[in-house]
Amino acid sequence: MNWIDIGPIGDIPLRGARTIKTEAGCVAVFRTGTDEVFAATDRCPHKGGPLSEGIVHGQSITCPLHNWVFDLNTGQAQGEDAAITTFGVKIEDGRVLIDASQLAAKSAA
Repeated sequence: MNWIDIGPIGDIPLRGARTIKTEAGCVAVFRTGTDEVFAATDRCPHKGGPLSEGIVHGQSITCPLHNWVFDLNTGQAQGEDAAITTFGVKIEDGRVLIDASQLAAKSAA
């Protein structure tokens, strides 16, 4: 894997998100209340809502437009036949790293 350092975990608010721009489109990086970090496309497949502006609860994100809920581990929408693309992330020495090889292999937007 090819990891890219996108900054300190403290730059992502608890139960919030930050957006990074990539060649594949915008990716939202989410931080849970227990300091878990996830990354996924920033657009809801339902109406294109910005997931980075949604509500992070547990390991899920709720779209701010129409309340679709996505599992941040799998990208699957609860109760819907839809999903968002997720990307590998890890934390090393307090820094968030995202898998760049996944960004190149998949369309994020």
